Amino acid sequence: MIPFALRLAFSGGREAVARLLMIAAAVAIGVGLLLSTFSSMNAIDRANERQVWMNTGVQGATAATSADPLWWGARVDYYRGKTVFRADLAPTGPNSPVVPGLGRLPAPGEYYASPALEKLMRDTPAVELGDRFPGRLAGTLGDDGLPSPDSLAVVVGRTVEEVGALPRATTVTGVATALPTDCESACYGAGVHGDRMVLVLTVVAAALIFPVLIFIGTATRLSAATREQRYAAMRLVGATPGQVSVMSAVESTVAAVIGTAVGFGLYFALKPVVAEVPFTGDRFFASDLSLTLPQVAVTVLGVPAAAALAARFALRRVTISPLGVSRRVTPKPPSPWRLIPLVAGLAELGYFVGSKPATTNGQSAAYLTGFVLVMLGLMTAGPWLTMATAQAVARRTGRPASLIAMRRLSDDPRAGFRSVSGLVLALFVTTGTLAIMGTINANQSTLNGAPEVRKAIVDVPFGNKEDAVTLPSVPDRVLARARAVPGFQGIALIHDNPARIGAFQQGERRMVPSLVDCAELARIPVIGHCAPGAAVAAVDPYQLVDLTDSSGHEWPAAAISGAEVAELPVRMLYATTDGSETAKEQLRTLFMKEFPTYEPRLAEDWASEGQKKLQSWRQLANVVLLTTLPIAGCSLAVSVVAGLSDRRRPFAMLRLTGAPLQLLRRVVGLESALPLLAVSALAIGTGFAAAAMFLKAQMSYDLVSPGLTYFGLVGFGLAASLAIIASTLPLLGRITGPESARNG
Repeated sequence: MIPFALRLAFSGGREAVARLLMIAAAVAIGVGLLLSTFSSMNAIDRANERQVWMNTGVQGATAATSADPLWWGARVDYYRGKTVFRADLAPTGPNSPVVPGLGRLPAPGEYYASPALEKLMRDTPAVELGDRFPGRLAGTLGDDGLPSPDSLAVVVGRTVEEVGALPRATTVTGVATALPTDCESACYGAGVHGDRMVLVLTVVAAALIFPVLIFIGTATRLSAATREQRYAAMRLVGATPGQVSVMSAVESTVAAVIGTAVGFGLYFALKPVVAEVPFTGDRFFASDLSLTLPQVAVTVLGVPAAAALAARFALRRVTISPLGVSRRVTPKPPSPWRLIPLVAGLAELGYFVGSKPATTNGQSAAYLTGFVLVMLGLMTAGPWLTMATAQAVARRTGRPASLIAMRRLSDDPRAGFRSVSGLVLALFVTTGTLAIMGTINANQSTLNGAPEVRKAIVDVPFGNKEDAVTLPSVPDRVLARARAVPGFQGIALIHDNPARIGAFQQGERRMVPSLVDCAELARIPVIGHCAPGAAVAAVDPYQLVDLTDSSGHEWPAAAISGAEVAELPVRMLYATTDGSETAKEQLRTLFMKEFPTYEPRLAEDWASEGQKKLQSWRQLANVVLLTTLPIAGCSLAVSVVAGLSDRRRPFAMLRLTGAPLQLLRRVVGLESALPLLAVSALAIGTGFAAAAMFLKAQMSYDLVSPGLTYFGLVGFGLAASLAIIASTLPLLGRITGPESARNG
């Protein structure tokens, strides 16, 4: 039967070849996207594995042991919003552990930098970046120790005494080889929290694969009526249901095998492009985008099997009753029970608004299940909504084209909805994606603080408050160099308050203010001013660390003289600039070089990681939108053409009985446009509802309107869809001639 089925598959001339190519193209797109998603998940895992060493010394991280301990001091630095990982190391013997990517540890006065950091230092004045790292550049940190070619990392060689003086410094007997179970806030590395990104990629894969599966199903049904008649005739002359099933499956399986092979080629062609997409905020190494044997096996075996099942399902009426095909019995109308999956998915998302699972895995299962249920619900509810809308319109119209179109939709709403199902799902995905991204962007995209605060830099002790090391004093030469920086405006030394002068009760905590000379405070009005006649002010150190704009705030006077304050240890330095990146980074570099136990911070540093994650969400949203909408448009075009091809004889009969061609075009247009507009409204509303519940449950954000971009995109998509429908109408004139009306 298989050779005979292959002969039939290719014996239909250009129509059969076009159908095979269409199915193969749909499968190729699906396979290419699926493999790209699989490889991206694998790349995240490999990126995490290569940066585990950065978490050496983190409580709970496991590490191999070596004979000679290694002094380890790690921290995160920033440059113009970019994160720089820095590890200061001091071996205690020849057998101290070596970090991945290095052949040996740097000696005191040497450092190794990642290729991206090397390039950045070459392109940047040393006073802004390079001077932060003592000694000379001795070599390059290899790819084995970097999660991404964009990673900024440096390993600095120091003496045991220098590293031991750093806060949080510790001795280790090996670099970390595995992360602790929970390192949400303690671990270093941009991609170390990869579980959430893998979850997002899983949801993205579902969002991409659903339209592709619809496209495959649509292409499989191309010329279904012609094939149904052919197979029904075979049944009538003695072919068994099993033989018909084999023949119907062979065509789709052959096309799926061809499409799978092309899909692998598409994956390899897209691999360099995917590597450049910063899903985690940084690019992937191209070598990390690889596939596992189970993933390849699932794709190679599963896709053709799914295509065969789709063909079997599409032509199931033939195997049940060949006479049913010739009689064209009206299908059973869909029932309101089809709304249950949609309601269940929305109910699940709504339930978790007030009772979010405590664990990340629990949240992943909850939201993934909810969104998949909603998407399935849209597919099952679409035919019922199409039928209900068609019946409602039919009761309020008397035009022939409208009556014919509505009657046909009422008789077979599944076929009417099938043509627009891919676009409806794409609208849901687009609405949900842009609504979520717009809300997150509105809540997280702005930098901390007011404009004047973003011009300031605060230098505070590095480490926990308990082990923070304050400065005995700040040398005059350092202050002179700070004032010489172009763009410098003012600096104030915030002194420690060991005598607890001006302490007061704030809730359950005894608040001990820091002290600042009023003459210095007058030069940086962004943090407030002194009371009239006061020499020293008592300021809230927490408010200063948060870089809060306190302009206009009057700090109370402290009962201490300016000369006495000058003798107290320095808790922090607060400097202001004209806002230029050059001034801020020069001051940061100066402070880091002079005070290695302190960390200078800008307002944008606190938002840096958030901005990086936000950028990764934007990239994922772009991928979803740029993929689902074109696929949905192709699916719509194929569906409309397939519908016209399958109904050429009924339309030809109508033309022979006197129906004008323009009437038939209006019928086809209404049959396609009504389900599109009716179910699109449901998909858009559902997308907003699902997004609102997800945002409220996961982030406690209220839904923010996605803005003109979204409405413009949706409007363009609907207009383009109607244009696609209109572009197929000229086919009616060619396929409804008298020759199409003859029996056969």
